[in-house]
Amino acid sequence: YVTPGNKRRLVSLSPRAAGERQTGWCFTVDTRTSLPVVVSPLSSSPQTLKILLLVILLLVLLLHKSVFQDSNYDLEFADIVQRAEQAIENGAFPERISQGSSGSYFVKDPKGKIIGVFKPKSEEPYGHLNPKWTKYFHKLCCPCCFGRGCLLPNQGYLSEAAASLVDTKLGLGVVPKTKVVYLASETFHYSAFDRAKSRGKKYALEKVPKVGKRFHRVGLPPKVGSFQLFVEGYHEADYWLRRFESDPLPENIRKQLQSQFERLVVLDYVIRNTDRGNDNWLIKYEKPGEGQKTSSDSCVKIAAIDNGLAFPFKHPDEWRAYPFHWAWLPAAKVAFSQETRDLVLPRLSDMNFVQDLCEDLYEMFKTDKGFDKTMFERQMSVMRGQVLNLSQALKDGRSPIQLVQMPRVVVERSRSGGHGRVVTLGNAFTQTFHCKRPFFTSW
Repeated sequence: YVTPGNKRRLVSLSPRAAGERQTGWCFTVDTRTSLPVVVSPLSSSPQTLKILLLVILLLVLLLHKSVFQDSNYDLEFADIVQRAEQAIENGAFPERISQGSSGSYFVKDPKGKIIGVFKPKSEEPYGHLNPKWTKYFHKLCCPCCFGRGCLLPNQGYLSEAAASLVDTKLGLGVVPKTKVVYLASETFHYSAFDRAKSRGKKYALEKVPKVGKRFHRVGLPPKVGSFQLFVEGYHEADYWLRRFESDPLPENIRKQLQSQFERLVVLDYVIRNTDRGNDNWLIKYEKPGEGQKTSSDSCVKIAAIDNGLAFPFKHPDEWRAYPFHWAWLPAAKVAFSQETRDLVLPRLSDMNFVQDLCEDLYEMFKTDKGFDKTMFERQMSVMRGQVLNLSQALKDGRSPIQLVQMPRVVVERSRSGGHGRVVTLGNAFTQTFHCKRPFFTSW
């Protein structure tokens, strides 16, 4: 047992004869990194000392990896979440967003500035605490068409965070940083029971402090959900696309937009986003004179938000096809650039990279209480098929519209192999084509 700044002796647990001297080590712990910084043997044999040194070295490496593996950006993200919690404690509560079919909230910092978007799991479009009536009437009036048959219910918050993970692993940079967090606020939609229980605990704490102090939590229970960093200066894609039609972009800016658009295509296709319209991806364009000195300093960026309806366990094959709406844009007719191919193709064509990505997603998805490993493997089979198609399209120099017209593929793990460190498509996976098509299809 070690506490920062204190010295502890690690003694042998094996029984010793009476009067025999025990041996061990004393060391201190750096309070900033929780790593041992001073190690001094009391007494032991040379062989035991070597073993103890190796053990301590391994502990140092493991601690160093866990403490410093995350980037400064992740540390910054944790600081932003902490500021959001402080704001809630000070009365700056999250504000519900009127748009959309689920309960999502603008989260503020102590100064009242919007710093993130929180989407609780229980308030998702098909969640039992969704505060909006759209999906309720949908379920009541048309139960046969309720939900999306290719998606697992109430996994939108994981889909949001997983899309951010895929974006980071592929180096796309179009998804604002998103992670799974726990938050509690009076403005969230709670059941009447939860609110009554919270009021009862507060009353007990005020009237009978001895009893109230025994409560693990007094306020409302925190909700698990996705927390996405808020991006400033962006407008819906429709807003800028209409303006670009009447006021064409300079050639260098047009190439920037095309490059960003291709990254959006890569992301949506890999995760098989079933809800990508032109109203839920954003564009930021800084024209000359608006923070930029010359046209060469101008820039255009894309932010892919609303990724909660992705990672299906099968290709859509019932009523709707859930197409990518960007496929009808003129930019989708342009072949993938060499820049995008150089960025993505070396990673996607490496099955070991894809397997590492699946393992990272597994670590994220298994935290859900309703996690089903079989269904997760089906989700990854669809994603591997998307990766296979995308890799082939990039090699052939195809365009995004040609990409979405390719036959739908499912790449399932073979029962006999695929558990080693080095995997290939031939000996670890089985490729099959998904031929069943939805009733209403677009291509």
